[in-house]
Amino acid sequence: MEIVSQSGFLTMLSGATLVVKLVLLLLAAMSLWSWTIIFYKLFSIGRAKRVVAAGYDDFQRAPDLIAGLKTVGRVPGSPLISVGTMAVREYRQLENADLDREAKRRLVKDTLRRILRQGVNAEMKRLSRSLPFLATCANAAPFIGLFGTVWGIMHAFHSIGQSQSAALATVAPGISEALVATAIGLGVAIPATIAYNFFLGMLGEVEVEMINFAGAFLNRVERDSAWQPGRSAG
Repeated sequence: MEIVSQSGFLTMLSGATLVVKLVLLLLAAMSLWSWTIIFYKLFSIGRAKRVVAAGYDDFQRAPDLIAGLKTVGRVPGSPLISVGTMAVREYRQLENADLDREAKRRLVKDTLRRILRQGVNAEMKRLSRSLPFLATCANAAPFIGLFGTVWGIMHAFHSIGQSQSAALATVAPGISEALVATAIGLGVAIPATIAYNFFLGMLGEVEVEMINFAGAFLNRVERDSAWQPGRSAG
């Protein structure tokens, strides 16, 4: 029964018009690429979520800022490494500013706040890369499938007019071929919609943890004597 149904499905597709075949080919390519993105993002965002949460906890438990940065740096590819590195690099550039102690402290704090925000934004942009394609699939695939369906039904009615017969056996094959496009379009859009919303939720959690890390970093800068003007972070 399964072999017969598969054979019938392939026969139905082979009888579709060229436009419908092109629509189905486009939907198949969209589906393949969206599933590739889904599996990749499940790994990359899932790992980032675990690493950022663990890194923030380790940073909070560290006795001082330098030890905290070294702890975070032990995990290769952690988004916190990039954020912390940007802040350290900027601080070192500000160490030699020709300002009094209080003015330098305010400058360092304000500058680090901006740099940390930029670092968080850069990492979030990197992690969310390719997600707009899932949103495009979710929004466009049903309409692409509907276009194939409309075109197929138009062809079916044209065939009815040429054959001058409205019998079910004449109408059904063309309409069923056309409806396949809508079904496949929905099959592309539904997983893409679910995955896109799921990843947005995960990214929101990652961003919260990174913002918490940035706040903890600034607090350590305020407290840690190793970061007072005239002292180096190593």
